[in-house]
Amino acid sequence: MVEAQSALITNDAVVLGLLAVILGFIFKTSSSERPALKTFYKYVPALLLCYFLPSLLNTFGIVDGNKSNVYYVASRYLLPACLILLTISIDLKAILNLGPKALIMFLVGTLGIVIGGPLAILVVSAVDPSIVGGHGPDAVWRGMTTVAGSWIGGGANQASMKEMFEVGGDIFSVMVTVDIIVANIWMAVLLLMAANHKKIDAAIGADTSAIEGLKRRIEAYHAEHARIPTLNDYMVLLAIAFGITGFAHFCADFLGPYFGTTYEWAKEYSLNSKFFWLIVISTTIGISLSFTKVRQIEAFGASKVASSFLYILVAAIGLHMNVTAIFDNPGLFLVGAIWMLVHASLMLLVAKLIKAPLFYMAVGSQANVGGAASAPIVASAFHPSLAPVGVLLAVLGYGVGTYMAYFCGLMMQAVAP
Repeated sequence: MVEAQSALITNDAVVLGLLAVILGFIFKTSSSERPALKTFYKYVPALLLCYFLPSLLNTFGIVDGNKSNVYYVASRYLLPACLILLTISIDLKAILNLGPKALIMFLVGTLGIVIGGPLAILVVSAVDPSIVGGHGPDAVWRGMTTVAGSWIGGGANQASMKEMFEVGGDIFSVMVTVDIIVANIWMAVLLLMAANHKKIDAAIGADTSAIEGLKRRIEAYHAEHARIPTLNDYMVLLAIAFGITGFAHFCADFLGPYFGTTYEWAKEYSLNSKFFWLIVISTTIGISLSFTKVRQIEAFGASKVASSFLYILVAAIGLHMNVTAIFDNPGLFLVGAIWMLVHASLMLLVAKLIKAPLFYMAVGSQANVGGAASAPIVASAFHPSLAPVGVLLAVLGYGVGTYMAYFCGLMMQAVAP
């Protein structure tokens, strides 16, 4: 990874400006009528470029993504505001009518990660046991438990695994890199698949009627209530988004430490995490307001403003990716790749067997691997109105993450050479 002192740009204001220019360039070119650009964006989704191009800033030492606070700002301020604006216009009844397949695919994704870790160790140890060996705190299997926590739940679950299995600092730092690179590559694959979801759904005979019905209702609502927004409209919209975000932070700052110090079992459910409470409170208030007249803010573009926040978050996520890091520890990246391949293969197999739409597979997977920060991104690649589905599943991942990752850790310990 690029060291902070060697990065060309360290001022976050400049970093944010670069990300804004990159996003503006992508959106401008993706809407161009030039034949070459239309052909290019036919095969390369604009959303994919929105986090791949920023990754080049980190890869080539222009910006040190790990030292920049842009992601923190985007994930703690813009993400909650985005979720609030998206969920306020949600059609909760229609989402519930999507059926049980979304939950099934999420649980299958969890299972794929639980069994994928031990299988990856077995496969690699058959070739070179030293890659997945080690003893004491820096044993590879211990480090892999933190990846399991991250991929099933999130950062809080990852931290829980680090403490529960007494993971050494050296192997932990390596596994964080494996986690980021492999997870982002898989997200890129999901975005590519999302761009071709109609063909894939048709090939497996998936029933997408419920999803299409939800999208039609959202579009009909927009068409019926849309109007040209005024400055007053935008100020009210921002007041709602950031006012609730501020309230959610206020509550999270109290609830996280309270549960962490009062209840020993709170860590198992990530209830000691401020970020967990931030996401839950923001989403809950947003959904609650969707049953009130506040829902009318969608008429003057709430989801469009929310999407702009979301794309800034996408670019900030990309800023953490160093595409050359895969060459630093190729053996461990092979372990991560096999692990993700097991997860992906199981999901694709079950999706084909139950004829689940690609949307369920993609969002179920990202709700596990990426959590609340990126599951809405993959969901919105299908349609902005579907982003809350990713949030709801990701929150479920926080709840089961510690239990499932702990079980996965025990199995990896049992098969480790």
